[in-house]
Amino acid sequence: MTTRPSSFPALALRLGVAVAGALLAAGCAQTPPAAGAATPTAGAQLQQVAAFEHQATGVTVSPDGRIFVNFPRWSEDAPVSVAEVLPGGALRPYPDARWNAWRNARKDELSARDHWVCVQSVVADRQGNVWALDAGAPAQSLVVPQGPKLVRIDLASNRAVQTIAFGENAAPQGSYLNDVRFSPDGRHAFITDSGARGALLVVDLQSGSARRLLDGHPSTQPDKSVQVQADGQVLRRTDGRGVEFAADGIALSPDGAALYWQAIKGRTLYRIATAALLDGALAAEQVAAQVQPVGDNGPADGLLMGRGGLLYVTSPQDNSVKVRDANGLRTLVQDARLRWPDTLAEAPDGALYVTSSRIQDMNWYKPENPAQLPTRLFRIERR
Repeated sequence: MTTRPSSFPALALRLGVAVAGALLAAGCAQTPPAAGAATPTAGAQLQQVAAFEHQATGVTVSPDGRIFVNFPRWSEDAPVSVAEVLPGGALRPYPDARWNAWRNARKDELSARDHWVCVQSVVADRQGNVWALDAGAPAQSLVVPQGPKLVRIDLASNRAVQTIAFGENAAPQGSYLNDVRFSPDGRHAFITDSGARGALLVVDLQSGSARRLLDGHPSTQPDKSVQVQADGQVLRRTDGRGVEFAADGIALSPDGAALYWQAIKGRTLYRIATAALLDGALAAEQVAAQVQPVGDNGPADGLLMGRGGLLYVTSPQDNSVKVRDANGLRTLVQDARLRWPDTLAEAPDGALYVTSSRIQDMNWYKPENPAQLPTRLFRIERR
């Protein structure tokens, strides 16, 4: 881990110094990690919440305990893109069936602006909303005109009440808007672009204006020295291409002072003071100069800064969820059912939710598999 500069915001630097004793003990009856790998912790139990017929990536839990998931249109034209998970695991298209009516085959019939095209992330805020981030790029390919957008759904009325559309200045061809976090005051959103040229987006939620920052910066790009593995082998498509996802996971400190992100095809976790991202007077090189490496996570997908200040990391290479504290990485839970643990969410009771998106089982990498890929949602009880 790199030395922390004394000038960085104090709360952001603590990164979970107050670690519960239960997280520091040994546990998890799994195969022992290889030398140098993170060690397992005690007190975490993995419970299946729901099973889906299609490939899920994002999950969020609202302050009143409602659970939402999304299904991006990657290898199949999924019939539902955003859904609420009802008690018992049933799905309700959210906010309604009309928003979910878009299909690849109907893109000339239905407006991409007010239908879900390829939703990659859903996140509940502190102001009574759930937001859906639509990359607008089915199969992570061409961006559909008017497809990229951030939509606010009012949880009280279950209605979409605000749509922030992203033009080519924010989401150019080749982009894939991946995950989003919201400032505690509800004024700004921070988005990762994991597409052909990684970047961060800063969105003013009142005006709808978006700024694309760190575009092409090394911190947002795939690391050419890293080969992402699954099941002990380098993960490659049939044409030889490996995993190329750029800036993907994103997390915000509880006070909103620091933003963290990482590329999946990468090892390094980065951070920056959000004040630098919000200062429109800073030139691109001045913003870039404030990026700081935090530590080595290995290839990672989802990031989540919990309310207690701990940073949680999903690790697809070894089917685990890890926790980063002042001493580095520790394994919270490792389980063979967590095939490509993807997105994390924290429930009001402190439990974590995580999707298992099974990216390594997609027919992009295993052409013998069908396009329709069943996935699951899990709950991690921390004791």
